[in-house]
Amino acid sequence: MAGREDRLKKLGVVLIGRNEGPRLWIGLDSIPGAVGGVVYVDSGSGDDSVALARSKGVTVLALDPKTPFTAARARNEGFGCLLARDPSLEWVQFLDGDCSLADGWLEEATGLLDVNPGWLAVCGWRRERHPERTLYNRLCDLEWAQAPLGDVEDVGFGGDVMIRVDAFRRVGGYDASLIAGEDPELSARLRHSGGRVVRVDRAMSWHDADMHRFSQWWVRCVRSGHAYAEVFSRHRTAGTFGRHVRSMALWGVAMPAALVVSAWLAPLALAAVAGVYAVQVARIARSLGAGRFPLSQRLLWGLSCVISQVPKVQGMVRFGIDRRRGRRQGIIEYK
Repeated sequence: MAGREDRLKKLGVVLIGRNEGPRLWIGLDSIPGAVGGVVYVDSGSGDDSVALARSKGVTVLALDPKTPFTAARARNEGFGCLLARDPSLEWVQFLDGDCSLADGWLEEATGLLDVNPGWLAVCGWRRERHPERTLYNRLCDLEWAQAPLGDVEDVGFGGDVMIRVDAFRRVGGYDASLIAGEDPELSARLRHSGGRVVRVDRAMSWHDADMHRFSQWWVRCVRSGHAYAEVFSRHRTAGTFGRHVRSMALWGVAMPAALVVSAWLAPLALAAVAGVYAVQVARIARSLGAGRFPLSQRLLWGLSCVISQVPKVQGMVRFGIDRRRGRRQGIIEYK
């Protein structure tokens, strides 16, 4: 027990948020008091998030609105504030404001980094807090559950991750200019620097998507497409997100075009194209594993993956247009 407490003293937590309301309280409440420091970074909230965080006794950093808000910028500035207060910290846990930590995660993750010097970052399972409330919450939970274990590759980690302080500094932290996809982009740079980024089979955090409308799900998919395209453009030689970009091109452009053309010219061809869609849905559903989720949920996930390629293409096209015009897209919020 003493060893665990000593490790927690070497750990700092950076929690970022914007208008999170009660979710922020839950997230702050999940952080053990034994950690070396906690910084909450607020990106222009219009609610009482700042006052709430201060009431919990943590350091609060309110970002200057003159510079565009991004999650990457918030994490970087929170990291700087954290290390300015205690330069001796060895690890930092990043946490999104709509998330809370799973019991015992910090103790286990610091222990893993302590005994595995080649690991630069470690993450576990993020799961949805209320998957039963809406269809879209359920889809988020299935999304978290399909991330591969072991050394992360193309998919990288998400907004909740523990990273070595020296490794974070060495690669220059997050790319603050990215409006989405900053997590897998940093993950790629960490891996390319010569260390391992590992996902372990253990609960890490609980997320509250709080999505109730199809439009929210659509915008979230648009943001993902934008992220895939931009990160791929920066790491083309390494192939980061190359598979996702090819999938968007096939299932978000080529296959819908084939569906429209076949419906117009050849009804039999339409049946063949529809059959290809059905096979793809079944293939994705099978990838989740029969022992983890019922068939209905696995088919739901497969169907959502296929349909989501269309709004993802919208995000990819938006990125391409903005890049050609030399224009930066603002943050894409679905809540």
